[in-house]
Amino acid sequence: MSNKFAAACLFSLIYLAGCAKAQPPVATPSPKPAVSEIKEIAKIQNPGKVVHVLVALCDNENQGIVPVPAFLGNGEDTVRNLYWGAAYGMKTFFSKSTNWQKLAVIANPKENVLERIVFKHNTQNVYLVVDAYRGSKMRETVDDFFAATAGARRENVALADLTLQILGSADLVAFVGHNGLMDFTLENQPAKKDDDARDAVILACASRNYFSAPLKKTSAKPLLWTSNLMAPEAYILHDALEGWTRGETGEKVRDRAAKAYAKYQKISLRSAQNLLVTGW
Repeated sequence: MSNKFAAACLFSLIYLAGCAKAQPPVATPSPKPAVSEIKEIAKIQNPGKVVHVLVALCDNENQGIVPVPAFLGNGEDTVRNLYWGAAYGMKTFFSKSTNWQKLAVIANPKENVLERIVFKHNTQNVYLVVDAYRGSKMRETVDDFFAATAGARRENVALADLTLQILGSADLVAFVGHNGLMDFTLENQPAKKDDDARDAVILACASRNYFSAPLKKTSAKPLLWTSNLMAPEAYILHDALEGWTRGETGEKVRDRAAKAYAKYQKISLRSAQNLLVTGW
């Protein structure tokens, strides 16, 4: 990694250093989700393409990181959390985007999720559902992500005039936040449950190294993930989705994301392209 890249990613370096200090993974079983969250739900036809984003809120107390400022690292605070309410958090950034229209904000939609926001793209028939998972529920967030990419779990989101089905019924499933697999061993690794095609985006430090083996069992396609240290901020996903909604190739989607990362992190495009990768 170049000195320029290291300097530009100082926050990411500190962040990953905290992960490195975490205890070695302990092979303890993942807690079972609440019954209400794993009951069988009949599959429905979504009114358009659906993107479901699972955001693990930054949490100084419950995640293996060097603490960020307290107001950014409270895993119960959706207003100021680094990955949600901060300037480059998912809620703030997408809410300000001219490409997306906010349809609904739902407080506490289920036990492990503090807030859910539903958007619709302004020019494409694509819906975006973004969930803010409690920072203390990293294991449950990761479990839900892999269950979704495997098509093993579904959930309905009822709005005034339409119903969307997320998790395993989404066309693209994304995980955003600290790389929880640096802190624990994944016990529940669901194999694919159907023949539906799904894309996956994993914005976390070195996600390709840690998420690769279980993701292969789900047969989901890794549209975008990472090779090294990084800051999982919303502009990456935002620009990647502009390509995905138009049916662009994985390489073009990656290039859109890399250009955004290079711009905001003030690094070279080549460095960003080496960091953000697509495919196996």
